[in-house]
Formats: sequence, structure tokens, C-alpha cells
Amino acid sequence: MRLKTLITLIFPAFFFSCMTVPKSIAYFQDLNKPTQNVQKENGLIPYEPIIKKYDELLITVSSPVIDQEAVAQFNLPMTAFLTPGETTVQASPSIQTYIVDNDGTINYPVVGRIALAGLTKSQAVTKIKELISNYLKDPVINLRIISFKVTVLGEVFKPATILAEQEKISILDAIGAVGDLTIYGDRKNVLLIRENDDGTYTSKRFDLTSSDLFSSPYYYLQQNDKIIVEPNKTRQLESKYGPADSYKLSVFSMVFSALSVIATTTIAIISLSKK
Repeated sequence: MRLKTLITLIFPAFFFSCMTVPKSIAYFQDLNKPTQNVQKENGLIPYEPIIKKYDELLITVSSPVIDQEAVAQFNLPMTAFLTPGETTVQASPSIQTYIVDNDGTINYPVVGRIALAGLTKSQAVTKIKELISNYLKDPVINLRIISFKVTVLGEVFKPATILAEQEKISILDAIGAVGDLTIYGDRKNVLLIRENDDGTYTSKRFDLTSSDLFSSPYYYLQQNDKIIVEPNKTRQLESKYGPADSYKLSVFSMVFSALSVIATTTIAIISLSKK
């Protein structure tokens, strides 16, 4: 009976001293049911990309009119010089794109300057359609932001700038595109930096272990957003010491764990011997 009691006391002490499972590694720890709907405070997260300065836009116009030449004037082909110094240009099968200038406008054929910075995609389409309707009946406008990119840095496997094929990318999509966080990434303190058109910056921190992320208005990213994954305490401690210090620290940790087990065993033996 004493031997069984001794084993019962020693095994848990040895197990927990040698095995530590950080609770800060798993994502969305509050979603603990096999099937569980995440409740959002305001229903579905509203999302639509906002056009910013220096964005590159692809705009195409179509119309059911018979005179397609009237449509073609709004779909200019890209042109390029054949050789350096050449004065003739060659048309390309690609449609010309438009860069939003520093003043927030684009120089569009026939219409002229159009202020688009700060508008959502649907607002921009509506504005362009109204202007072109003065020259073309029932125009159909398609607009795409082809310079949509976000950058992920810090404790991830492949830090990179991601050129999104779609105009809708979430924080999780961006993290997945760079190979996920490393084991040293602080999942409770992920930083997002967003540059505004007025030159100011907005910052927001996220906890990836909580499902509150899904109800955040920052869950979907805007173009040129930066995500910074900061190192956790283990990585910070490692960076503070050199390789030799890290080795000494790991040896000290092992010795401390062994002493903890020995102390627990000794206390258990003394307690049993008094019975």
C-alpha cells in the first residue's frame, strides 16, 4: 500500500515537471465545442475595399449600344515604345490601368479627372458610371484594385509581402500565406498597422487565441496593411542570452526539475515513514 501511495505521489510531480504545455499556442481556445457558431456583435462583418492613393486600378466599360467605338474610347489599350528613343508606340492587347495620384484622383479618358481616394469600390463604380452616362447609354462599369497587397513580418515562417489575387483577405488568410506563426510567435499580441490617406497610422492588436477576432472590424485587411507578429517571452529570453547562456539555462532548468522531483519524493517518503 505504501509503495502504491508513493508512486501515486511521485508520478504526477515527475510528469508535470518534465512536461509543460503552453496554453498560449492554440488558436481560438474559447471555441471548445465540435460545432459552434461564432456570434458577431453586429451580424456579418461589413467589408468593402477602400480606394487609396497610389492604388492601381483596372477599369473596364461595356454597353449594349450598337456603336462599339463609343465604348472603345473608355477602354484604352496599353502602349509602349518599341525601342529606347523611338517615337512610335505599339498598342498592347492589355487594357490600360490607372494610378490614383497623390491628390486622390485618376485621369480618365473623355471624362477627365475623377476623385476616387477614400471611396469604397461600389461608391467609385457608381461615380464613374454617372460621369460616363453623359457620353454612353447604360454603361456597365467593372473596377478592380490590382495592387492589393499586405505585408506580414516577425515570428512567422516566411515573412513576405502578399499580392492578393482577390480584394478580400482576412488576417488568417495572410498568416496562412506566410506559413503560420512559429512556436515563438506571441499569439495574444499580434499587431496590425494601417496607413491612412492623411498620412496618419492606425494600430490595432489582436488575440488569436480568442474568437473575438471574428467580430473585429479589422478582421478583413485593407491594401498595404502590415501585420507584425511579436516574439513571445521565450524568444525574448533567448535573444537576451547567447548560445552558451541558453545551454546553461536549459541545464539549470533540467537540474531544477530534477531537484523538484527529488524534493517531492523525499517529502512523500518522510510522510509515509511517520504513518
